[in-house]
Amino acid sequence: MKRLYLLKFILFTFLSSYSQEGFQYTSNTKKIKVPFQLNNNLIIIPVQVNGVNLNFLLDTGVEKTVLFSLEDTDSLQFNHIEKIKIRGLGSGIPIDALHSKKNKIVINDFVDNDHEIYIILDQEINFSSQLGIPVHGIIGYEFFKNYFIEINYNRRYLNIYRSNQDFSLKKLKHYNEIPISLEIEKPYIEALVNLNSKEIKTKLLVDTGGSDALWLFENKKSIQSPEKYFKDFLGRGFSGNIYGKKSRIEEFKIGNYKLPYPTISFPDTLSIQNVEMVEGRNGSIGGEILKRFDVIFDYKNKKIYLKKNSDFEDPFNYNMSGLEIQHNGLQWIKEEIELKTNLVANEINVIQGEKTNVKYNFLLKPIYEITNVREDSPGEKAGLKKGDLINKINGIYAFKYKLQQITQLLQSEEGKTITMEVDRKGKIIKVAFELKKIL
Repeated sequence: MKRLYLLKFILFTFLSSYSQEGFQYTSNTKKIKVPFQLNNNLIIIPVQVNGVNLNFLLDTGVEKTVLFSLEDTDSLQFNHIEKIKIRGLGSGIPIDALHSKKNKIVINDFVDNDHEIYIILDQEINFSSQLGIPVHGIIGYEFFKNYFIEINYNRRYLNIYRSNQDFSLKKLKHYNEIPISLEIEKPYIEALVNLNSKEIKTKLLVDTGGSDALWLFENKKSIQSPEKYFKDFLGRGFSGNIYGKKSRIEEFKIGNYKLPYPTISFPDTLSIQNVEMVEGRNGSIGGEILKRFDVIFDYKNKKIYLKKNSDFEDPFNYNMSGLEIQHNGLQWIKEEIELKTNLVANEINVIQGEKTNVKYNFLLKPIYEITNVREDSPGEKAGLKKGDLINKINGIYAFKYKLQQITQLLQSEEGKTITMEVDRKGKIIKVAFELKKIL
C-alpha cells in the first residue's frame, strides 16, 4: 500500500490572525478518552466539524488542520473563507485551497469554537482511497499544543489530560523520557541510526501521520543509502508522486530502546524539494516504529514519553509483491440469502425435494485497483499492470477483504503464493506469483 506521507506542506500564501485560545475542556473530568481506528499504522479519530461527524487523521507532522473529500460533506458550512495556494511533498506545482476561520471542532468533551481549517479543493488528494475507510481531514499541532496526550496503540484509544499532573506519576516512572524541540509547530527528537556500519546522530520529525518506520534524507556527508535497496513508489503528496529507495539499516536507537533492522525509505531530492526544512533535520520517525510503544506527548514541557508494548519485537515487514493497491469506488454486488422457516417442535413432516426459498440482497462493496507496479517485482513479472481491477485474491472475491487485510497479506511471508484474477479493460486475466524478499 502507499506510504502516506501525504501532507507535510508549506502554506504558499498564508494569512492568519492567531488569537484563538484553542481546544478547551467542556467537562470536569481529569481526562477525556477518545477511541481510534488504527489503519496502516495511522490513527483515525472521530471529529465533529461545524456539526458534521467526520474522521480525521491525527498527525503530529502538520501545523494546521486540513480538510478534503468534500464530496462526502456537502452539508458542511464554513465561515470567513479566502482562497490560497499550498504545496508540499512531490514534484508538481502548488494547488488551490481555501482558508476558513471561526469553525467549531468537537472531539468528545474537547472543543475549539474558533478553529482555522485549510480546505483542499483537489478531490484526488485524500486518504480514503488509500486506507479503504472514509478519512476527511487531518488535525495536528492544535490538538497537541496545550495538553498531555497519551496514545495507546495496542488498545486503540488516546487520553487527553489537562496537564502532566493529572497523569499518574507512578505510571510515568515506567516510561522513557525523551526531550523534544518544537519547531514550526512540529516535534523533533534526536536519535541514533546505525547506517553502513556507522552510528550517526540524527534529528528526526516525530510523525504520527507517516505510516513508514523511518525516512532519511541522503546527503554527501554522512547519510547515504545502503548498497542493498530497491527503487520504490513512496506515496503521493500535495504536489505529486513521491519516489525513492527502500532499504534496511542495522539498528535504530531512540532513548534507551534499540530496534534491530528496521525498514527505511530515502525519498529522492525532487520529491522533497518543496518541504520546509528546519535546521539540521535528517528525516522522520513514523507509525511503524511509534506503534511499538505507548506514547505520551507533552508539548508544553517539550517532552515525549515512550514505553514499549507487546508489538515491540515484531519484525519490520514490507510489501513483497511490488503492487500498490487502493480503493477505487464501489460496486453493486448481488448476494444470495437462503430463507429458512422456523419450525415448532411438533412440526416434523418435511416435503422431500422441495426447493429452498432464496432472496437476493444488493450491497455496495469496494473496488480495488492496482495503482503502481514496482519494476522487476513479483507482481510485474506475473504480468500485472497499473490500472488492473482486482476481482479475486487467492480465490476469494476481492470485495470480501478490507484494504488493510490485503496490505497485511502482501507483507506476510516470503515464498507465499498469491493468486489474482484481474479485469483489464474488460478482459479477465489470472496470474500467480510468490512473495519475495529483497532486503
